[in-house]
Amino acid sequence: MERDKSQGSSKRKAVVPGPAEHPLQYNYTFWYSRRTPGRPTSSQSYEQNIKQIGTFASVEQFWRFYSHMVRPGDLTGHSDFHLFKEGIKPMWEDDANKNGGKWIIRLRKGLASRCWENLILAMLGEQFMVGEEICGAVVSVRFQEDIISIWNKTASDQATTARIRDTLRRVLNLPPNTIMEYKTHTDSIKYVMGAGARP
Repeated sequence: MERDKSQGSSKRKAVVPGPAEHPLQYNYTFWYSRRTPGRPTSSQSYEQNIKQIGTFASVEQFWRFYSHMVRPGDLTGHSDFHLFKEGIKPMWEDDANKNGGKWIIRLRKGLASRCWENLILAMLGEQFMVGEEICGAVVSVRFQEDIISIWNKTASDQATTARIRDTLRRVLNLPPNTIMEYKTHTDSIKYVMGAGARP
């Protein structure tokens, strides 16, 4: 009964680990989006632009998806991969995200594939040690640079955001001078309302 409620519909079959597979603590969903840069994006058109790739519940199911996916460094144009806990949409407006924020790291070209893999493996392996706080991660491929971010539920919890930052620095093996920016989703929304486009 509980599962039906969270799925929103009892028609969709729940994703579960197969026999002898290694279950993850949470189920996760891969998403992909691509858009024409410079064109204003409302939250409605943004939502229509996000394509769900699939959901997995075990280490083995993750590798089945991941081994067939293009690496971020090989993507072209304005493209994003999102990996979020099942039931959380990669949108600021989602209930799990709306009071949260994200750590943002801008990468020079050539680093995105390695950093993305290290980040998502750390997330799936529960290396951040912040309980339910992690919502998901995004890699954004742009023309001049690539951007990687990890989203959490509670922007106001400074101890948690600091722990996420320190873990991020460690798992990505970032140089000490790497600039990391924390942005609340409410600030992102305000920025978009003013500028008329999603970053």
